[in-house]
Amino acid sequence: MDKTQSVEHSIITKYKKTLFHRFIGAVKDYELISKGDKIAVCISGGKDSMLLAKLMQELSKHGEYPFDMEFIVMNPGYAPQNLQKIIDNSQILGIPVKIFETDIFNSVFHIEKNPCYLCARMRRGHLYKYAQSLGCNKIALGHHFDDVVETILMGMLYGAQIQTMMPRIKSTNFDGMELIRPMYYIREKDIISWRNYNKLEFLQCACRFTEQNALLDGTGTSKRQEVKNLIKEMKKVNPQVDINIFRSVERVNLSTIIGYYNEDEEHNFLEKFK
Repeated sequence: MDKTQSVEHSIITKYKKTLFHRFIGAVKDYELISKGDKIAVCISGGKDSMLLAKLMQELSKHGEYPFDMEFIVMNPGYAPQNLQKIIDNSQILGIPVKIFETDIFNSVFHIEKNPCYLCARMRRGHLYKYAQSLGCNKIALGHHFDDVVETILMGMLYGAQIQTMMPRIKSTNFDGMELIRPMYYIREKDIISWRNYNKLEFLQCACRFTEQNALLDGTGTSKRQEVKNLIKEMKKVNPQVDINIFRSVERVNLSTIIGYYNEDEEHNFLEKFK
C-alpha cells in the first residue's frame, strides 16, 4: 500500500467516525452538495485544506450522487519553498492541483489596518473568479468546528456583534456561485491526529505578515489565537463550552435581542411597543 492509499484508508477506517462521518453529516445537514455540482476545492497548503481535498475525493468515490471537482491552489506570493511544499504534498496525497498566480501578498503587505481582513477578501474574490472560469458553481473551504466557535466568540469580544461562520453562502458578486464549508463539524484535534498518524507535514502559515509578526514579538499571537487559548481554559471548567458556543447561534431568540439586522434592514425590540 503506497502513501496515498494508506492516507485514504485511514480516513475510512481509523478516522471514519471523527472525520468522514462528521464530514458527511455537515454535507447532509446543510445540503452542501447537489447532483451535478462542479466544486472548486480550495487548497492553501495547510492541514485543513489538504484533508478537505481527501474527504471530497472519498465522497466522490462513495457518495450517493455524482459531482465534479477541481482542486485549485492560489499562489498569492508564497516563498518558493512554500509553494513547492504544497506541490510535493499534493503529489504524495494524489491530489491533481491546478495552480494560478496572484499578487495579493504584495498588495496588502504594507497595509497597517486590518491587512488580514483585506487579504481574506481579496483571496476569496480571486478564488471565486478562477473557479467560475473552470465552470464551477461552488468553492469549498477547509474551515472546521473550532474555526466556527472561535469566530462566534471573536465577534462578541472584539466586534460587539453576534455572528457566525456560515456553512453555506451565496456569492453577492459572482452570479450562481456559492461557498461551502463541508468540514463544519470536524474538530481540529482530530485533524491534527490524522496528520500525525500519517506522518504528514503541511504548511503552518505561509503569510508574510504573520511571519514578520512572529519574528518581531517572538509569538505571532493573533486575536484568534487569544480566543483559542481562552476557550481552552474555559473547557477545563466546562468541557462542553465549545459545543455550547457553537449551538448558541442555532438557538437565537429574537424576542430577547435588543437589536438585529436582517440583510440591510435594522430592527429594534422597541418596534413591538409602537
